[in-house]
Amino acid sequence: MTPEDRLREKLRKIEELYAGAATPGEKAAAGAAADRIRGKFESTSKAEQPEEFKFSIPDPWSRQLFTALCRRYGLRPFRYRRMHRQTVMVKAPASFINAVLWPEFEELSNALTFHLLEITEKIISEEVHATTGEAEEVDEPRQLR
Repeated sequence: MTPEDRLREKLRKIEELYAGAATPGEKAAAGAAADRIRGKFESTSKAEQPEEFKFSIPDPWSRQLFTALCRRYGLRPFRYRRMHRQTVMVKAPASFINAVLWPEFEELSNALTFHLLEITEKIISEEVHATTGEAEEVDEPRQLR
């Protein structure tokens, strides 16, 4: 299994966790997790009034992941004119945002960040220099009085 395949599998498992897959058959069904999460969103939308949430996501890859996740579940991410590009607004029930969308985004983002870090370190160590760690910490030079 390639590192990319392992990452894809991990992302599917994270989604299944937030979808609340109950049976092994549900856990194995591709695409069913997203459908269950959309169902959760619809049911909470009927029970709760949607609220407007403002997210500040400076990293462009994380922001791309967040907007894609919103769209996957039927939410419409937007930004008001003159807002910073890192700002993403979403209207949804608070319970859905707090229990499903944001925690799932954080886990997916962490998995992708870890994967990108591994790839970056591997390429740098193979193509630039074998030692890829942080810069050495040294004492400051003494000051003359």
